[in-house]
Amino acid sequence: MTYPMSVGRNFDEILRVIDALTTAGRAGVALPANWRPGDHAIIPPRVSDADAQIRFPQGFETIPPYPRTVDISG
Repeated sequence: MTYPMSVGRNFDEILRVIDALTTAGRAGVALPANWRPGDHAIIPPRVSDADAQIRFPQGFETIPPYPRTVDISG
């Protein structure tokens, strides 16, 4: 990430992005804008419900018509 010297830097946002990238890669999920550790993640559409039940045994919530969310904090 490159910032021009004339603008401020939001280090909290940079750290949030690093946490989000690490979490998304580790858990195989997508994360919404402004996601913070402990918030629910989104199960990508390429993951079938059967595979999601195996990958996320803690369960997940389906919000019709599409998004499935999962708590990955535990």
